[in-house]
Amino acid sequence: MFGEESDELRRVVLDLLKETKGIVLVLDSIQMMDSYGLGTLVSLFTSARNRGAEIKFADLSPITQRVFTTTNADRLFEIYNTPEDAIRSFHSHKEAASR
Repeated sequence: MFGEESDELRRVVLDLLKETKGIVLVLDSIQMMDSYGLGTLVSLFTSARNRGAEIKFADLSPITQRVFTTTNADRLFEIYNTPEDAIRSFHSHKEAASR
């Protein structure tokens, strides 16, 4: 995830945030990530929160896992092993909030 890829991801996610309150980003195909790419993910995460939405991450590639762990981003983000687990977590949060 470098400049052009990050810019495209930003555009797509910001458009999706106009339509939904929950997004799962599957990062299994990420081969490289620089600080710009990580900054994009943090910025999108913050933008979602500011809109009352959530972005969750699933199926991290080894590179993404290493970057998240090294930078402590894994403490900021909700990370799941599978996209299905991440999707289920949206439903469990809604159920907990309605109790």
